[in-house]
Amino acid sequence: MEISRLDKLLAFIENEPNDEFLKYALATEYLRLNDTDKALSYYEDLVTNHPNYTGTYYHLGKLYEALNRKDDAIRTYEVGMKITKEKRDNHAFSELQGVYMAAKGYEEDDDDDY
Repeated sequence: MEISRLDKLLAFIENEPNDEFLKYALATEYLRLNDTDKALSYYEDLVTNHPNYTGTYYHLGKLYEALNRKDDAIRTYEVGMKITKEKRDNHAFSELQGVYMAAKGYEEDDDDDY
């Protein structure tokens, strides 16, 4: 019997329980499997215990949006933008800024109406 990707990740995390990449991979895998509770748990653990793992903020915010937790999504994007700006991670900052603006109700081409 073939070992699933989830089983492999769970085996890896047993040996490296604080590995941020493994936590992120598990969150992503649980999300892929539609287990939003476990995905949410891993994403929230990442922002709490590994706040500089910047890829988390986009995905956690999008999950909050999918769960109709818009205020949590907006706060997550704001924190992520602050951290990515401090780290000078312009690509991640730009992505977060885009989803933040959309969540707040601003469209990218709003300025075109003038």
